[in-house]
Amino acid sequence: MLAWLEQDRPDVACLQEIKAGASQVPPSLSGAPGYWSFWHGSKGYSGVALLVSKELCSRAPVFIHPAFDLENRIVTALIGEITIASVYVPNGGKDFPCKMRFLAALEEYVAGFAATQDALIVCGDINVARAEIDVHPKERKRVIGQLPEERTQFEQILGAGVVDVARTLDPENDGLFTWWAPWRQMRERNIGWRLDYVLASPALAKSAKSCVTRRETGTSDHAPVIAEFGVSVPRTCASSE
Repeated sequence: MLAWLEQDRPDVACLQEIKAGASQVPPSLSGAPGYWSFWHGSKGYSGVALLVSKELCSRAPVFIHPAFDLENRIVTALIGEITIASVYVPNGGKDFPCKMRFLAALEEYVAGFAATQDALIVCGDINVARAEIDVHPKERKRVIGQLPEERTQFEQILGAGVVDVARTLDPENDGLFTWWAPWRQMRERNIGWRLDYVLASPALAKSAKSCVTRRETGTSDHAPVIAEFGVSVPRTCASSE
């Protein structure tokens, strides 16, 4: 993680499924050089985090948990006039109705930003492959993560006021996967699913220069998804001080 931060120097890093409370995060990472960080998790389950570059924000941004947060699944930061959310949607295997309620709440959250025309970027593991093209043909099946009702709810989130940046920039790519089962060299063979997304308000999405998956990076079964936007924010950002 530290090597990736040093290599790419992202303005904002959104992490999911950290499976650790703030006190369990190694100081070298919780105090990663050049970043404000907020860790929202508990031992062994779920959890999200946000790391914000001090070059982008000279003061610590305000970190917030929307009302529908449960099991440490969402944290946001206001950076200039842009709210950035790190989100980890429930898998749904143990409690599918809970997953659908969370997705519905996310739709309502997005709609609130659209109504006020405030800028929003949602980054994270949505745990839904949006369409058939987002799953390798060998992996397409009627299972959680590919169910029609999940995909319908995903489209409703997009319809509420955000754009799927990667798919908009690369609409025909049938290998745009972000998760691979950790066996049989699935990652090396790129037999995977697209579960991780950068969703942005329309005006922000129009400024997007790129949104790529780094399949060769890291040891997780998910790969980093990195988006670049052609926008600037005041360096002071919004402060909690």
